[in-house]
Amino acid sequence: MTDQPIAEAPAAGPDAPVVDCHTHIFPLDMPLAREAWIKPGYAFTADDLLAVMDRHGVHFSIISGLSITGTYNDYMVAALRRHRRLRGTAIVSPGTDRYILERMHADGIVGIRLQLARQDAIADFRSDEYRLLFRRVRDLGWHVHVAIEGPALPPVLDALTESGVDVVIDHFGHPDPANPLGCPGFDAMLRAVDSGRIWIKLSGGYRLPGTAAWREDPEGDLESMAELVAAEIVRRIGTDRLLWGSDAPFVGYERRIRYEEVLASYRRWVPDAARRAEIDRTALKLYFS
Repeated sequence: MTDQPIAEAPAAGPDAPVVDCHTHIFPLDMPLAREAWIKPGYAFTADDLLAVMDRHGVHFSIISGLSITGTYNDYMVAALRRHRRLRGTAIVSPGTDRYILERMHADGIVGIRLQLARQDAIADFRSDEYRLLFRRVRDLGWHVHVAIEGPALPPVLDALTESGVDVVIDHFGHPDPANPLGCPGFDAMLRAVDSGRIWIKLSGGYRLPGTAAWREDPEGDLESMAELVAAEIVRRIGTDRLLWGSDAPFVGYERRIRYEEVLASYRRWVPDAARRAEIDRTALKLYFS
């Protein structure tokens, strides 16, 4: 691999997470979407990911469709076919045929990803084509994996809830950095958990200062906001609705974040090993049952 961003580390102890619910893989020559916000100067393959997982005692991982490659899922599907320790969420066009989705399901795809961060306009998720896509997602037993800034989350969450799909919300719901606990999207997310169809992912805490923070303040504080938001989520939400993900290989933050550091952050957010084990069971049931 070129320019490996994740440093070597000793193997984790017996309380290492069983499932890492948010990782990415990509080749060096991947085709980029026109609106790609960054172009990594290295490859991070499934073999690279598995090597990192093995060094830290992590058994399974969920590959998240990468926003910068748009609907190009080929590299991920190929990896899922080879490695049954991996599952994936794919970015697909709303008109994708059921037969294609069924083939993806057989290959290890378990959901679709709506990568809505950094977008000026959001699609109409009540349109006929999205209603049909969400019905197909439901019929396959998949979920919709959502990444969006917290202030823009409520109407998207309303539409998804109406559709009846299961929903996994990325990055703590990405609340407004100016008022994270008072963000309407953060409150809507926590209230929606009562529907029984919502899961919240504790992942990429270092991204919470904002989707442009890596450019505007690359040396800024990456910990305190995540600790504040995680404490509120863990206080209010049961482990049957929580997931954890590393966000490896930390695109945009490769020189500041290492895998052992995100593991340490997770242990601060959820210090009780028994509760972390319950979160693992939640992940296994959602992604691997």
